[in-house]
Amino acid sequence: MHIVDDSEVNRVLSFPVLIEAIEAAHRRPKIAVHDGYLGDDKGQQLVTRSAVDAGRFMMTKLYTSFPGNLAHGKLPAVQAVCVLFDGNDGRPLAVMDAAEITHWKTAADSALGAKHLARPDAETLLVVGAGEMARWLVRGHRTVRPRLKRVRVWNRTVERAQELAALLEGDGIAAEAVSDLDAATREADIITTCTRSREPLVKGANLKPGTHLDLVGGFTPETRESDDEAARRSRIFVDRRESAFDGVGDILQPIASGAIAESDVLGDHYDLAGGKVAGRLSDSDITFFKNAGGGHLDLMTCETVLAQLGKELR
Repeated sequence: MHIVDDSEVNRVLSFPVLIEAIEAAHRRPKIAVHDGYLGDDKGQQLVTRSAVDAGRFMMTKLYTSFPGNLAHGKLPAVQAVCVLFDGNDGRPLAVMDAAEITHWKTAADSALGAKHLARPDAETLLVVGAGEMARWLVRGHRTVRPRLKRVRVWNRTVERAQELAALLEGDGIAAEAVSDLDAATREADIITTCTRSREPLVKGANLKPGTHLDLVGGFTPETRESDDEAARRSRIFVDRRESAFDGVGDILQPIASGAIAESDVLGDHYDLAGGKVAGRLSDSDITFFKNAGGGHLDLMTCETVLAQLGKELR
């Protein structure tokens, strides 16, 4: 059994490899998933996220959420491990640190959405929220849309936006912090959001024709990052239908208000990767992608790490 730490995960993974692997996995039969929660999503919480790819792999990700850790500055709010099993005989194959697994799979999930939905000529990326995931999302989006040449960063605390912009500049990316979110929204070709907001941040009235909207942060019925008008104006897609309809505010709230119907969610990664539904129909379409996550994506990422390690041993 392999013990794989975060540094090894980062050493063997790349976004081109992972995005291709996740897309290929969505052409196979759907992976079964199940989540379990103990505790409070506002306080201390233990989450188990399990997935079974029948006849191939089984996985459980265990993670804790302790938001209070951030105040002390010594430990991250979320800490996690993944355990991967052989799907044919049940052997444990690997235990992996999952902090970086989570970063990789979340950004690759959004990048795959952009691959299918964002305009190929997109040049300006707006990042809403300057937390730990933001830098990863920039890397993922720039992998599938290499013509992105300008990144703008908005955060409620402008100092954090400036810090992220400086980090991106250090990576050789032209980046700047902005204070006017509405104005930045009107200029963006791709918008990626990763916040815990309970009030819409991205206003649909400000989306220009052709924009791709990637919503990552909202993960409860109460949290949302875009308003009803954004949903109303868009061709709407999600990463997995079951995840998106199981408590995600950016999907459930505009349905509840009557802004959209459930049928307006046109497809998910399985539909897009399998060619069952068309994504963008024209350059003027506004596309909306909800990254709801799920254990199936953790399993796909763990499998990819194991495969890359296996190549090294040959």
